[in-house]
Amino acid sequence: MSGPQWLEVSADDDGLRLDRWFKEHFPQLGHGRLQKLLRKGQVRVDGARAQAARRLEAGETIRGPPIEADGNASGPPAALVFSSTGGALSREAAMQRLRQITVYQDDAMLVLNKPFGLAVQGGAKTDQHIDGLLKAAFPAARKPRLVHRLDKDTGGLLVTAMTRKSAQSLTEAFRERNVDKEYWALVRGVPQPLQGRIDQKLAKSGPAGRENARPSADGQVAISDYQVMVMAAQKASFVALRPVTGRTHQLRAHMALIGTPIVGDGKYGGAAAKLEGLSGKMHLFCRRLVLPRPGRKTLDLTAPLSGHMLDTWKLFGFDDSVAPGWPELSAWPINPSASIKTFRLRRMKTGGRLPSMASPPKPMAALLWRRVQRRPRPFARNGRAKRM
Repeated sequence: MSGPQWLEVSADDDGLRLDRWFKEHFPQLGHGRLQKLLRKGQVRVDGARAQAARRLEAGETIRGPPIEADGNASGPPAALVFSSTGGALSREAAMQRLRQITVYQDDAMLVLNKPFGLAVQGGAKTDQHIDGLLKAAFPAARKPRLVHRLDKDTGGLLVTAMTRKSAQSLTEAFRERNVDKEYWALVRGVPQPLQGRIDQKLAKSGPAGRENARPSADGQVAISDYQVMVMAAQKASFVALRPVTGRTHQLRAHMALIGTPIVGDGKYGGAAAKLEGLSGKMHLFCRRLVLPRPGRKTLDLTAPLSGHMLDTWKLFGFDDSVAPGWPELSAWPINPSASIKTFRLRRMKTGGRLPSMASPPKPMAALLWRRVQRRPRPFARNGRAKRM
């Protein structure tokens, strides 16, 4: 391209900063070069000079530099690759891969059935991830945006936003707990009682990418509802989980804390999370999401089981068409002052005594086990668990 170009600000970019607009539409144009073009007046908005912090309005015209916008690029940049072998993946191949795991798509969102073992974002020693796949499949200006996260070893529904405004709306819905979430898990043993609420504050520790959630009176409020759907000879249970809050590793930590770790979750359950004859991978799956859509009908999405969890369900003969009946969240108010309350659920079936355990799970549950043995009284003061 030999001369400048004029581009109109779309409705989706209304309110976006000028420098952010260039980052999305001309990612190859560095910040320093943009500042130089602005100082020289080579970038203008509706014919006038502009600052990088200027907020754009839909319908305005931007005089851009003589370079191709990323929306016209023929393929992904070399740094934005994704493939099973680590090599470059063409845009067509990336899009085909996305189609294979797409559960739902409209003009506002793209919902995927994330495979087990595939990270959502890149990091140290992680060069294959959902975000990289999206970058390989879409031009930068149209790449879907991540609005929430799933652990690398967790499978199931993952929501991305197709526009900036829908990203803001969906992010707020997750943050304000307006999204109903349901997970399926296979746990070691049988939770007692068979349904209830785990109300235990959690604090996050450890470096990024290797965080640990631990019980702490000074941590963030963390609440999880659960229901045992099917028991397998008292050795394992198919459990439906509903995270009322969304803390890091919340479901994994909570199930380990009540003595029934998720099968395959060695981080929180240790050796107790292993079950002979089953895959050693984590059995946790985001099965269902109910998403609000302003001005439109609420979207209720369900993902089919896949991978090793599907194999396990077939092995046990579990019915994958069952659905738990959750009570209204308002029936169980969140208690911001909650402290150590996890094992109160088990006290209901043991006459006020803590259950015996021949080999406490390690590493995390073992630490809590010792703490409980030393300090049983706070559990009695905290009262009984609410039942469904």
